[in-house]
Amino acid sequence: MKTTLVEVRKHLRPGRVYRREDLLRWSHAVDRHLQELTAEGTLQKLRNGLYYYPRKFSFGEAPAEENELVRAFLRSNNFVVTSPNLYNQLGLGTTQLYNKRVVYNQKRHGTFDLGGRAMRFERRLNVPKELSPEFLLVDLVNELDTLAEDREQVLARVPEKARSLDRRKLVRAVSRYGKSATQKYFRRVLPPESVQDAA
Repeated sequence: MKTTLVEVRKHLRPGRVYRREDLLRWSHAVDRHLQELTAEGTLQKLRNGLYYYPRKFSFGEAPAEENELVRAFLRSNNFVVTSPNLYNQLGLGTTQLYNKRVVYNQKRHGTFDLGGRAMRFERRLNVPKELSPEFLLVDLVNELDTLAEDREQVLARVPEKARSLDRRKLVRAVSRYGKSATQKYFRRVLPPESVQDAA
């Protein structure tokens, strides 16, 4: 039996991002239905094979939520979205603001336009489930050479910040997320018992 556009529309939910293959469960003419759904404004095409059903409010349509967008693009929940701006909350004197979103994940690498948002995807062996001060400190040291900050001034404040954090969590973050040079750096600045814990 052929599916109708009305039947396909019943399965769609505002705020969700869909891949073309998601609609194959409900449609026997997926390309025609996608064309009709985008023409009528029910779905917005974000990029080839990726569509958004916007939530509508009195002030207009809300854009796709960042995590929903990335989850659909990667077909995975194993990622974390971050930005160099988050380093500023560590209190190390970083003040620059960056128009940059970074997605650490295990599948994609490169810069992709997702619905008008340029996002940098970087493959990492280990990806945290959520951001923490310990992870951000390790990531800051990882990425310091790419930032528009005074490297030596920032590094001079790292040891004091490291001492204020949960030692075990920091050691674990260094071990799991630190690049080789970052791990060497923290071996120099962490207390000797922390280095032994990391071994």
